[in-house]
Amino acid sequence: MVDTLTRDERSKRMSLVRSKDTKPELIVRRLVYGLGYRYRLHRTDLPGKPDLVFFSRSKVIFIHGCFWHRHQRSKCKLARLPKSRLDFWLPKLEKNRIRDKAKQAMLRRLGWKVFVIWECELGDMRRLRTKIVDFLNKESI
Repeated sequence: MVDTLTRDERSKRMSLVRSKDTKPELIVRRLVYGLGYRYRLHRTDLPGKPDLVFFSRSKVIFIHGCFWHRHQRSKCKLARLPKSRLDFWLPKLEKNRIRDKAKQAMLRRLGWKVFVIWECELGDMRRLRTKIVDFLNKESI
């Protein structure tokens, strides 16, 4: 299938995609703050620049877009592939997924606990709230 946008139109549209302060991230930040937890944002001194950093707990949260980070859950409708230029998109998106895993492994080696929230999980806020509280309150082993 051919792209419906010109190269310049596609470039302009893709330049609008943000890497931080995304809508899913803002939703999770409001939820976590409302639960009474305080955090730091996008610490560049940590591998992968985690979205939320809880220093006193040695825990981090990443909020991943299902498309950009290649959510592997089979039921995730947001992790669809583009219909055009698969030769470009597949390697790019797979590289994102591999990089994410490597950064998370680095954080774990440094003693951090890592929690990933996928964009599709925002559909069930009650369940997400429970998962976040469980993660942040669970004592390190």
